[in-house]
Amino acid sequence: MARFMCLQCGVQFAESELPPDHCPICEDERQYVRWEGQAWTTYEDLAKTHRLAMKDDAGVLAFGIEPRFAIGQRALLAETPDGNVLWDCISLVSDEAVAEIKRRGGLQAIAISHCHYYSAMVEWSEAFGGVPIHIHADDSQWVMRPHPSITFWQGETLALNPSLTLIRCGGHFPGGQVLHWRRGNGGNAILSGDILQVVPTRRHLSFMYSYPNQIPLNAPTVKRIASAVEPFDYDHIYGAWWGSNVIGGAKEAMRFSVERYLAAIA
Repeated sequence: MARFMCLQCGVQFAESELPPDHCPICEDERQYVRWEGQAWTTYEDLAKTHRLAMKDDAGVLAFGIEPRFAIGQRALLAETPDGNVLWDCISLVSDEAVAEIKRRGGLQAIAISHCHYYSAMVEWSEAFGGVPIHIHADDSQWVMRPHPSITFWQGETLALNPSLTLIRCGGHFPGGQVLHWRRGNGGNAILSGDILQVVPTRRHLSFMYSYPNQIPLNAPTVKRIASAVEPFDYDHIYGAWWGSNVIGGAKEAMRFSVERYLAAIA
């Protein structure tokens, strides 16, 4: 039995003797099947050719895979006095990463913006004794490796601890969520994945139903995203990739970006 992993999106599937017939995540119009056709690797084989990179990203400990694998996102460690949460996920875990997180106080939970970053979330949970993985119930159909550690929550917000709150924004996926982080002196932040997409200028954001297939969101959906995060104070937004962050003035950047987007599609 093997834990097969899609080469295109990096999501790990439940154990099986043979590779799955297809990857529903990549066949959905918000992703795509690789041009060469569906292909698979395993967690063990990936670990032979790739390594986990761990470094600071604008003041936050981040984890990625080198050389680039699948979508190429990086995960972030939200450190708080009330417990640490791993935001988003990647397809490898390493002893060094586990040791560093434990040195910083361990891991209370994992939370993931949407299914494109589910990757090896169960491997990460098990590395810390089966900590809960918080996913919005509206996205439950996209879990390819069911596990007791996965917790589906409902509603619009979920406080993970006094410093960290999940916010359902929807948009890219119905259960698309971001994480508000009350950091105090460090400046409050939103960890957004690409539910709020930091654009290359790193001063503004955009919003899409499908990024690779360039399908925009409609006006009511973008307004709903804006209203979901508006009650929260934040100075920074940390996006999905290395260095893809709005540092300082992020709430104003969000407001401007929504107005610009709505004007563009009007």
